[in-house]
Amino acid sequence: MNRTRTAWTAALLALSLSACAGGADSAGSTDADAGQETAQEAGEAAHTAADGFAITDPWVKAATAEDGMTAVFGEITNSGDAEATVVAAAHDAAGTVELHESAADGADSVMREKEGGFPVPAGGSRALEPGGDHIMLMDLERDLLPGDETTVTLEFSDGSTAEFTAPVKDYAGAQEEYEGEGHGDH
Repeated sequence: MNRTRTAWTAALLALSLSACAGGADSAGSTDADAGQETAQEAGEAAHTAADGFAITDPWVKAATAEDGMTAVFGEITNSGDAEATVVAAAHDAAGTVELHESAADGADSVMREKEGGFPVPAGGSRALEPGGDHIMLMDLERDLLPGDETTVTLEFSDGSTAEFTAPVKDYAGAQEEYEGEGHGDH
């Protein structure tokens, strides 16, 4: 009987010590440490360009479906630690959305699609403004009237997305010339 009781006590003691150790490996790490490292790595991997995105004073130039196109403006900021590049945008009233830039064409300036998107430096900003960079909404399927609010979705080079809401405003400017197909007169 003593032999059985001793074996039983030793087994319980070994089991108890094993549970208290938390599954330590030969390097002294425990299962709990591994879980903590995995959670930390997952937190780092979860940081996206969209996480650092903000926009100040966004607005859309009022236009009708008959006008066919309009543009989105504002100042994009990136509070992240790495450059964030806007590579695409979407809007539910536009058949086509492009990122545009102003480019010299001899003595004139024309608007054209911006190859590679809009890089926004870490801790910095990028202005979207009439006569400069902007988001072009083309093939309008409905009117965007002064006083309306509308939602724009941005996509970043890392595949993350962010939405913002912008008021629609009357604006007499932004009558630029556009280069390329599908831009018509604006």
